[in-house]
Amino acid sequence: MTKTATDQSILTLTAPAKINLALHITGQRDDGYHLLESLVVFGGAEDRIQFKPSRHLHLSVKGSFAEGLRQEPDNLMVRAARLLAAELKCKPEADMTLDKSLPISAGIGGGSSDAAATLLGLLRLWQRTINDDKLRMIALKLGADVPMCLEGSCLIAGGVGDELSPGPRLPKNLGMVLINPRVPISTPSIFKSLKRKDNKPMGPVPSAFLSAVALADWLDDQRNDLEMAAIEQAPVIETVLQALEDDGDCLFARMSGSGATCFGLFASVKHAEYAARRLAFSHPNWWVSHGGVQ
Repeated sequence: MTKTATDQSILTLTAPAKINLALHITGQRDDGYHLLESLVVFGGAEDRIQFKPSRHLHLSVKGSFAEGLRQEPDNLMVRAARLLAAELKCKPEADMTLDKSLPISAGIGGGSSDAAATLLGLLRLWQRTINDDKLRMIALKLGADVPMCLEGSCLIAGGVGDELSPGPRLPKNLGMVLINPRVPISTPSIFKSLKRKDNKPMGPVPSAFLSAVALADWLDDQRNDLEMAAIEQAPVIETVLQALEDDGDCLFARMSGSGATCFGLFASVKHAEYAARRLAFSHPNWWVSHGGVQ
């Protein structure tokens, strides 16, 4: 999460997209939760959240994908604020404005990233501190992806997404293009339709990738075990992947999470910018974004 310059009473944080570069489903617990191994990065696009002091808890939503959230009476950000206030034994008082630029139900953890930014933003707004372990426990209550989003940097996730360790050092200036064909995907339905849930784990992860090509080569031997199930539900995902792969500068393309957002990796942010322009021109009905990776 990145803090942006504001006056003393207003705080703005970014909530970046969470991208699963590889996602292996390795089992399922008795309680129904799936076990996974994933290499996770952040970037390519982001939401922005503004926090202001208030005597009440209020959330306003604006932006490209605001409409899908306005009807939610118990938004994940609101739940995050209430859980944090309960832990701190204080009143959940804040005026929050979410500028929603990330597509919803898109496999890039937009809601989880917003919730994580809410926890961090309110701690600063309320000028309070909390034990890291307690903060992670609150995050996990909100969803398996929220603890990852608290980290906000390259990591390796295991367990049900709650076992986190630092990821490899990424190449400098690595670029990414994100594309969503504006088709929402239900994560529970994708997991339910999986034909196999005891797949092989990821291969050994290097401590560093010295180039974008090296990262692409390693990813080529890994998988997203949800990709085929998502394509069966939304065949357009295959079209998106093909469009990325057909771009001459794209080094690697795959679907993120449960879809339908797909990512392409590029040697530099500038290469990603030019590719995003080309792809947006060729497919004006798709959501296309680009940026760096962290």
